[in-house]
Amino acid sequence: QVQLVESGGGLVQAGGSLRLSCAASGIISSINFLRWYRQAPGKQRELVAIITSGGSTNYPDYVKGRFTISRDSAKNTSYLQMNGLKPEDTGVYYCNALVRVDAGPLSNHWGQGTQVTVSS
Repeated sequence: QVQLVESGGGLVQAGGSLRLSCAASGIISSINFLRWYRQAPGKQRELVAIITSGGSTNYPDYVKGRFTISRDSAKNTSYLQMNGLKPEDTGVYYCNALVRVDAGPLSNHWGQGTQVTVSS
């Protein structure tokens, strides 16, 4: 059983920063892609950052230059540094990982989400 647990959300003023963490636990052989998504009320979930097992990163235009994803493979943890936050960044942020469990097949896992609220 794999668990992803996000932390670090909260309330921040526009222009401020937050750092989210996503810790994976379980019998994990390896983690391939690590992604962060967000979902605002009444909107679809959208991708905000991705990092591969090799450390390559990619961001959509609406967060590029403001958000930075990183990973600590030894700790099975991903981080999302968010700077220059805007009210439109408000939403529940979810961690998603493609994990190889106990040398078995790859499986997709989600965290429970952490709320980020940016006030104007």
